[in-house]
Amino acid sequence: MTDPARLARETSPLRARIGAEVAARLTAAGAGRSDAAGFTLWYGEAFLDAAECAFLIERIEAARQPSATLADRPLDAFRTSESGNLDRWDHQVRRIDRRICALLGIDERQGETLQGQRYAPGQYFRPHHDFFYTDQAYWAEQARCGGQRTWTAMIFLNAPEAGGETAFTAAGLVVPPRAGMLLAWNNMDVHGAPNPLSVHEGRPVMGGVKFIVTKWYREGNWV
Repeated sequence: MTDPARLARETSPLRARIGAEVAARLTAAGAGRSDAAGFTLWYGEAFLDAAECAFLIERIEAARQPSATLADRPLDAFRTSESGNLDRWDHQVRRIDRRICALLGIDERQGETLQGQRYAPGQYFRPHHDFFYTDQAYWAEQARCGGQRTWTAMIFLNAPEAGGETAFTAAGLVVPPRAGMLLAWNNMDVHGAPNPLSVHEGRPVMGGVKFIVTKWYREGNWV
């Protein structure tokens, strides 16, 4: 794992500007926020309606496969869910995708393909960061296809019978799944450096199945 002191040196005026602009956009849109020291979690209730959630769940069921992790030395049983990239050119998927981009005020060219995730009983995603570690071998490729991840938007598509909370472990925030609810957070700090306080996890589902979609944004255009 990268030394936090090294992360703090990876400042970027561009990423700092993106962070400030998106935060201002979310404030103007009336998004809710929960603040911890050095980290803000933004949220919007009922961002998607029941029909849109059902549509995305159907697409996830068709696309799902064992989830992967991006690391030089992946840990066993670190992410046990199933995932699938959705067809970004499907007109219904793109309509939802562009609504997320409009809310955050980020050009859709900077967004990765919308990914769906499915968590069956007992499945989870251990605490992790969405930003990239630039001392890892994978970074050279990621630098070529858009660079560092800035913002993350995630939407709960349903509420399982028990468990499945998204917990921001360093910030002390825990969010139970609520259908249609969007969460958004900046993976960078105010200086545009990777923010260790953005660490989060998908806690084990204890009953039923949980579905979410996640949208990651890059500092440049994602290709």
